[in-house]
Amino acid sequence: MGRGGMKAERAEGPERKCIVTGDVQPKSGLIRFVIGPDGQVVPDILGKLPGRGLYVTSDREVIEKAKRGQFARAAKAPVTVPDGLASEVERQQARRVIDLIALARKAGLAIAGFEKVKSALANDQVRVLLQASDGSERGKTKLWTPTGARYYGCLTSNELGLAFGRQSVIHGALAAGGLSDRVVEEAAKLRGLRESNGGDTASGKDM
Repeated sequence: MGRGGMKAERAEGPERKCIVTGDVQPKSGLIRFVIGPDGQVVPDILGKLPGRGLYVTSDREVIEKAKRGQFARAAKAPVTVPDGLASEVERQQARRVIDLIALARKAGLAIAGFEKVKSALANDQVRVLLQASDGSERGKTKLWTPTGARYYGCLTSNELGLAFGRQSVIHGALAAGGLSDRVVEEAAKLRGLRESNGGDTASGKDM
């Protein structure tokens, strides 16, 4: 918090406090929840639902812990936590990432296919390298993450396929652009929900 009770705003953007861990961090790394009129906890992946936001670190284990009373304490009222909340958050977050990659593709920022991605990497045109979590490790290691770029392997081949309008995709890449930056932000959240460990790095894979 800044002086006078104002929320701090740094280079990463506005900050919020996780209701479970108590950590203050950029809002971009948190999942927003609201309490519906019926008292049910509702994930707000797009951050547009009305009501006071309750923020939880984008991590499956932390969200599971929030079900043990933190939502009610933060809301200062009785709440209902739906079964499978963490899984629903993961599903919605995956859909968000897929939709953003699809928008990037339509904007001419995204490509798919081993040879196309390899060529883009050789020409230093990659902001984000995407590889399917269920793809061949041998094939994936033939590509590299450029310095300053980001790597994400948290989508399945079918999910990447949806983003690129194909049945399945193993290798994809995004060029620099505003949509690519949004993919970076949202994919980082998804990775936190799907991988128990592993942080983002500026270069190199972090599987």
